[in-house]
Amino acid sequence: MKYRIRPLAAAIAVLFAGAAPAQESTLPTVTVTDTAPAAPTATTIERNHVERLRAATSDTAALLADTPGVSLRAAGGVSSFPVVQGMADDRLRIKVDGMDLIASCPNHMNTPLSYVAPSGVGLLKVHGNIAPVSVGGDSIGGAIVAESAAPRFAKPGESLLTAGELGGFYRSNGYARGVNASATLATDMLSLNYTGSYAQSQNYKAGGDFKDFTATGRPGRSLGRDVVGSSAYETRNQALGVALRAGNHLVEARYAYQDIPYELYPNQRMDMLGNTAHRFNLRYLGAFDWGEFEARAYREKVDHHMDFGDDKPFIYAGMAPWNGVSALGSNAAYGMPMNTESKTTGAAAKASINLADRDLLRLGAEFQHYRLDDWWPASGGNMMGPNTFININDGKRDRTGVFAEWEANWTASWLSLAGLRYERVKTNAGPVQGYNTSGMQYQNSSVGTRADFNAMNRRRADDNWDATLLARYTPDATQSYEFGIARKTRSPNLYERYTWSVNGMIMAMNNFLGDGNGYLGDPDLKPEIAHTVSATGDWHSADGVTRLKATPYYSRINNYIDAVCSTGQHPMYGNIASCPANRFVPLQYANQKARLYGIDIAGQMPLGKTGFGQFGLRGLVSYTNGKNRDTGDGLYNIMPLNGKLTLTHDYAAWSNALEIVGVKKKTDVSDVRNEIKSAGYALVNLRASYTWERLRLDLGVENLFDRRYDLPTGGAYVGQGNTMSMTGAPWGIAVPGMGRSLYAGFNLKF
Repeated sequence: MKYRIRPLAAAIAVLFAGAAPAQESTLPTVTVTDTAPAAPTATTIERNHVERLRAATSDTAALLADTPGVSLRAAGGVSSFPVVQGMADDRLRIKVDGMDLIASCPNHMNTPLSYVAPSGVGLLKVHGNIAPVSVGGDSIGGAIVAESAAPRFAKPGESLLTAGELGGFYRSNGYARGVNASATLATDMLSLNYTGSYAQSQNYKAGGDFKDFTATGRPGRSLGRDVVGSSAYETRNQALGVALRAGNHLVEARYAYQDIPYELYPNQRMDMLGNTAHRFNLRYLGAFDWGEFEARAYREKVDHHMDFGDDKPFIYAGMAPWNGVSALGSNAAYGMPMNTESKTTGAAAKASINLADRDLLRLGAEFQHYRLDDWWPASGGNMMGPNTFININDGKRDRTGVFAEWEANWTASWLSLAGLRYERVKTNAGPVQGYNTSGMQYQNSSVGTRADFNAMNRRRADDNWDATLLARYTPDATQSYEFGIARKTRSPNLYERYTWSVNGMIMAMNNFLGDGNGYLGDPDLKPEIAHTVSATGDWHSADGVTRLKATPYYSRINNYIDAVCSTGQHPMYGNIASCPANRFVPLQYANQKARLYGIDIAGQMPLGKTGFGQFGLRGLVSYTNGKNRDTGDGLYNIMPLNGKLTLTHDYAAWSNALEIVGVKKKTDVSDVRNEIKSAGYALVNLRASYTWERLRLDLGVENLFDRRYDLPTGGAYVGQGNTMSMTGAPWGIAVPGMGRSLYAGFNLKF
């Protein structure tokens, strides 16, 4: 406990430092500005929205839930995957404080946004599937930009600035609780900052009448009525920042540390029982007569450990028990330790050049050097031994990219943005080995045995081109129209290319989709290439209070990395001639063709003022349809038609909301994965916020009527029961959504 409290106590002490507070000056907005493109399809999440929801969630991705076109793919309690217009995970470019972070886990448990606590978010922006080339490459979908709060400075000539925040929350479902603190000490040239946060939750309860596996006759540890197994978590985040400002120049250095002792996963056969990350980030930003220049260098090291938590008994005979989950109590499960280590080094430089009053040219270059080792120590005697299983050995993925982007304001009504980007992506991996020589070492029939895999040339290099053309037409102050077309490319990740064993147990561990199936890589996968068109109409009042916005889009993807049945002999699956329905199956990543289309609609309007305050209405509707063009099968984890209607109320210092969330039943599924269908549902949420001077209070109830529902994109529930059953029960059980939860939070600024 001392480890958890001391950094926060130090931060609180700074808040009460004796130096007199001064007026604040943030990063200069006149001489040094944000030169991110004024891109169509970009949405900035309002600061008030972030502050309103951070008491209700410990998952930063959940802060995007009210953004048109964004849904969530469930995972751990702090690590859900944002889905932008039908694309998720590596198909999106996600930047955290300018760094392109990579999930270093065969289940992608350490997602990029999981490294930022909601209380640490300063800026959150979402680009649709036509994202500018300057935002990033190596993706075929949209982009998400998350940044910590900008450094704060005292005004020139003023005394020392001391400032800070202290906050906390409690949520009834899962008994979730947490605290956060930040402290700043600054002159007009030097700024020092500390942020820290802590969050913990037990397993949450589902809505309605959900019974655990033991209540239905299936094997598993009894968790009690309505409890969703493997949904607990504990996470700690800390960061130190120092910034120097001189005239129009800023140098900023930041060190961030994350420690997750455990994060359990209801839709994975493994749990994360340790994840530590160290990130160093150095940035320079300067303004000159000709424009602006930004340079960045960063380094990240991740140590990741997985095994079975208390809710996942591994019942195969002859295996030694592993009792490594002391944070969760005694564990009689059989162990399968899995370790991952990654190192990421990156650098980027970008210049924004004013060619004329009308034209702005952006030129940039980026480099990313990524190394991955994934090994699973021997455990359980002959079955998983005597060797260490090598999943990926000395995995390498290096990206080098350059881009040019031209922004032109042709008239007061017309803006255009055209960009071109080239990247070279090189991947490789070293030789591997199985636990033993009795069935855990075979690759698919196209490659042969482990020895054939080790003997083959595994080096691959891709030359990828991206191009975007965007335009905005604004005829007057009440309407605007945006149009875009893009070609975008993504190279396969290391797990898609180099996971090699067809043993059912091994394949099930190499799964970052949460569907319970087993997956096999293919070294010869080609990069995905997406051609996307999109348009947006925005009709609004001159003051922006009334607004209606609609965005239809269409994407056609070649070499889409989908899945096909992995036929042949598979230990634990048997001899597979074709994959049957209604069970977990062995699959292999394969290039196919796909298409996505959909529409996002959002609007708001005032309802009027009364003696009891001002009322308003907000709403959004999203629809996505995804198909495999080769097979006609549905694409996996596509959110069905969904919408949200919110009645807002503001009175004095109070801001209140009544939300109704509706989701249509999910029947269009991925048959090759035996994706689970789900029923439609409607939920009601209540939220209230009160602000008094520097104190903010947030209260709310989510799922007010404790509705029972399944998550349409939550995957298969394997969080309890016979965790390692490849072919038998349990199958066909979706991850249930959270039941009623009351929450309260506070934030005090000093």
